[in-house]
Amino acid sequence: GAEDGDETAGGEGKKKKRRRKKKGGQGGEQGGTTPAEGGAGPKPSSKQTDPPTIPVSQLFPDGQFPVGQIMDYPDVSVDGRSAKDRLTDIEKKALDRAQLDLYNEIREAAEAHRQVRSYVQSYIKPGLTMIDICQRLEDASRKLINEDGLKRGLAFPTGCSLNHCAAHYTPNAGDDTVLGYDDVCKIDFGTHVNGHIIDCAFTVTFNPKYDQLLAAVKDATNTGIKEAGIDVRLCDIGERIQEVMESYEVELGGKTYTVKPIRNLNGHSIAPYRIHAGKTVPIVKGGDATRMEENEFYAIETFGSTGKGVVHDDMECSHYMKNFEAGHVPLRMQRAKQLLGVINQNFGTLAFCRRWLDRLGQTKYLMALKNLCDAGIVDPYPPLCDIKGCYTAQFEHTIMLRPTCKEVISRGDDY
Repeated sequence: GAEDGDETAGGEGKKKKRRRKKKGGQGGEQGGTTPAEGGAGPKPSSKQTDPPTIPVSQLFPDGQFPVGQIMDYPDVSVDGRSAKDRLTDIEKKALDRAQLDLYNEIREAAEAHRQVRSYVQSYIKPGLTMIDICQRLEDASRKLINEDGLKRGLAFPTGCSLNHCAAHYTPNAGDDTVLGYDDVCKIDFGTHVNGHIIDCAFTVTFNPKYDQLLAAVKDATNTGIKEAGIDVRLCDIGERIQEVMESYEVELGGKTYTVKPIRNLNGHSIAPYRIHAGKTVPIVKGGDATRMEENEFYAIETFGSTGKGVVHDDMECSHYMKNFEAGHVPLRMQRAKQLLGVINQNFGTLAFCRRWLDRLGQTKYLMALKNLCDAGIVDPYPPLCDIKGCYTAQFEHTIMLRPTCKEVISRGDDY
């Protein structure tokens, strides 16, 4: 629109036009609108296939990927400075521009995530095995992110936790669990480019009786996103999330449940190759008064439950991750050393699952894996479950606290 008026006014006009673009909305670095609004950000140069097989880097050959949803920061005043002033601050804009390459890498991971989950939403249905659901998702994800060793690929195993199980379930080999019409399935998967991780999740149901449970959690997650910002206290976000989530009720089997936030599950800061980078974003009140800071990345996720609203470790473990802090630990067991070599080469400090060791040709590795866990080099992350018979739902997005604004990088048309 209005930005396009200066084209004929020689070089000066051209410069001006470019500068104005950045601010407003047609794909400068702050880029136009959200993919959700079908905004005028970068458009793909060619069409994706069905099922998707073309790397998103080929769909956007100029290397400019769609910008996420741009949001203003909430008005938080610290020492008389307000986060609202950021957008006009020339210095902040320069800092923002300096990080364009980083922004583009994470936006590429986000675009791959959007296209993969759109494909998953098209095929997921009752009667499929959980293994089939995960393998189709991961195959598409590997292609779209253009997997290349530790440079780009899957950031963590595909979670597909069912019903009372809230997180960290993916099938191991031989698991013949089938998705049912009455199941509540959390699809939680991640992509990364150069360790810049998109952690984003949604809940799939087929029976409309769960609609209010999903609505509660989606609203709570969006509330967390809205409340987040530079200088915001983490505890304040948790309090607002809880308020919103508990305002919903769901009726199941003639009984009415208040939707409870799962109090021992959290959002978290994200750093390169480090999915949980040290700060947690609570989803109930009474949390930490630590503040969010400029240039941080966060996974804002909320979980709602019709059960106790607390999870515990349960079922067979599938998820594992190297301890980011673990230094060199001498290992006696030869097989453990060898397995650690495979983990270092293929996953580094990113999470992995047993199926991924299987596909690399590893066999009979359980003792070696236990050895690495006992030595504190690898940590197991077993499934996290509320009480049997209850239902849990999850929605999650990755946000970036840019100097000038908040970007919901993983936002899409779907959620």
